[in-house]
Amino acid sequence: MSDTAVPPTTVNRLVAEALGTFLLVFGGVGSALFAANFPADSEGNPLGIGFVGVSLAFGLTVVAGAYAWGPISGGHFNPAITLGLAAAGRFEWKNTIGYIIAQVIGGALGTTMIVLIGIFHPDNWLANAQDSGFASNGYDSLSPGGFGLGAAIIAEVLLTAIFVLIILGVTHSTRGTAALAPLAIGLTLTLIHLISIPIDNTSVNPARSIAAAIYGGAGPLSQLWVFIVFPIVGGLLAGVLHRALFEPKGTLPPVQAEARVP
Repeated sequence: MSDTAVPPTTVNRLVAEALGTFLLVFGGVGSALFAANFPADSEGNPLGIGFVGVSLAFGLTVVAGAYAWGPISGGHFNPAITLGLAAAGRFEWKNTIGYIIAQVIGGALGTTMIVLIGIFHPDNWLANAQDSGFASNGYDSLSPGGFGLGAAIIAEVLLTAIFVLIILGVTHSTRGTAALAPLAIGLTLTLIHLISIPIDNTSVNPARSIAAAIYGGAGPLSQLWVFIVFPIVGGLLAGVLHRALFEPKGTLPPVQAEARVP
């Protein structure tokens, strides 16, 4: 019997990306909808997890997904990360479309499962969640803190760029510490949510934004373009900057090993 590991197939990788994005969306958006303000009719809200809990939920899902499926697909779970890694030379451009499709499908399945659970609540929980935007991203009247379009654009470009730069650093094949990479990535995502939930409910991930907006109604859908375009802009900028600043010419192979965790 051979001890040689069989490399994952394209199907393996796409399924892993869909599963990881499903976990991210179901865990993060689910915690925002089910647990952030639980019980909804309690002024003291003694049980709800609030912004801090939701931030941790998004971070913890990334940690779990990266350890579980990162060795198979690289653990992107986010179109902005996939494109940022491609811009940095860590991922083949020809594979980006398949990854992004898998991520969007996985995210949509995550919110669909939330809807299926909500159907069985006797007090119109699902209708109320959808009326309030289904934890979608937004600006102006749809921003938790009333922030405008400019704030959302700056936050999404800047925070996505920071996120991708951290990922590129901690997953570097020689400078990174692979065993700890998922923890660094998850904690970074937690910090990003702590900063920006009040601004626009935190995207930095178009798949997450699409998944929530499809059940959030006309308002979130009309603003969805912001949370597709500007996280991608931030991810691409981070990839280009990382390659220019930290990968001296001639040191990066045509396509470096994907940003994987153990």
